[in-house]
Amino acid sequence: MNSLLAKLQPYPFARLREAMQGIEPPAHLAPVMLQIGEPKHPTPAVITEALNASAAEFAKYPATAGLPELRLACARWIERRYGGLRLDPESEILPVLGSREALFSFAQVILDPAASERQIVACPNPFYQIYEGAAFLGGGEICFADSTPPRCLPDWDGIPADVWPHVRLLFACSPDNPSGSVMNLDDWRKLFALQDRYGFVIASDECYSEIYFGEDKPLGALQAAAQLKRSRKGIVMFTSLSKRSNAPGLRSGFVAGDAALLRSFLLYRTYHGSAMSLPVQRASIAAWDDEEHVIENRRLYREKFDRVIPLLRQAFDVNMPEASFYIWLKVPDGDDLAFAQKLWREAAVQVLPGRFFARDNGQGNPGRGYVRIALVASLEDCLEGARRMVELFGSKG
Repeated sequence: MNSLLAKLQPYPFARLREAMQGIEPPAHLAPVMLQIGEPKHPTPAVITEALNASAAEFAKYPATAGLPELRLACARWIERRYGGLRLDPESEILPVLGSREALFSFAQVILDPAASERQIVACPNPFYQIYEGAAFLGGGEICFADSTPPRCLPDWDGIPADVWPHVRLLFACSPDNPSGSVMNLDDWRKLFALQDRYGFVIASDECYSEIYFGEDKPLGALQAAAQLKRSRKGIVMFTSLSKRSNAPGLRSGFVAGDAALLRSFLLYRTYHGSAMSLPVQRASIAAWDDEEHVIENRRLYREKFDRVIPLLRQAFDVNMPEASFYIWLKVPDGDDLAFAQKLWREAAVQVLPGRFFARDNGQGNPGRGYVRIALVASLEDCLEGARRMVELFGSKG
């Protein structure tokens, strides 16, 4: 067996199941499940119709690089979404089976387990646990940059100066999971300055980029680089249809950026066996070319936040996220695990303790004292869950 597997910690949802073992919620209450970020809005017809229309193509092997038509659709979307940003669909875009598998496998390309020097991966804390697993199974180490409320973005200055020369890969996440915070141009400028000094690769996880609430769209890594008149060298963005288009089961996304890195990534993926089926590619083309369903998706999430946030404010200090469909809620007594257990035991509502998203980096666990609430269920269920939380934990002050 690969001895590196021993470094992997249980996934947050496995830890949640263990924490809730033996707890029986009230039988008279229907469970309200707000712990997992799985979109529940209907998958749009533009996707399902294209999938069904091309079902005969399941009989064909797909190319790992994807159809030229798909790469063109992704390039068109980037140009529309990021203010005229133009990428070469032949060399700077690569379809992937959702952002999760791509984030993991990309680290295997960047890290060199045969290297004599240390191979360090830097990432936020709290963080998406795939980053940690990718670092360990790539033969590397992990180094965390703790976040500080209220924006909950990583403080890269917290990484020791003697660590930076060994950093080979840095995971950025904006909009952030779990807090929904968004990196602005100054945040990117600071990160790019560190990249210039130390030469690491930036993997920018942008899977929540299309769930925002005002006119200001979250700034992407490649867009920020263009605004700062930088090249795309050493930068790769990761995006997906899962959240944008309510299609988590489609397992479709793409990566874009540094052509040299994507050339090596394509070589790896050719052996990895990660080609996207042709019907999924056809459905993906339809999805990337359509914005109407995305606008409606944002409207539905905005309605939930507009209704749920005022309700929760009756008992909690809670803010609207900058983006994403999560509420990063500070619990009254600071014990996020006890809060989640009590909520399930007495109100049949599940949320995810913040400590499960983070690691103790020497100064405590930065996720402790928070819970993540995913507003992915129906509006009625989200409101019911919020009402039960307010009733159970009372009013402020």
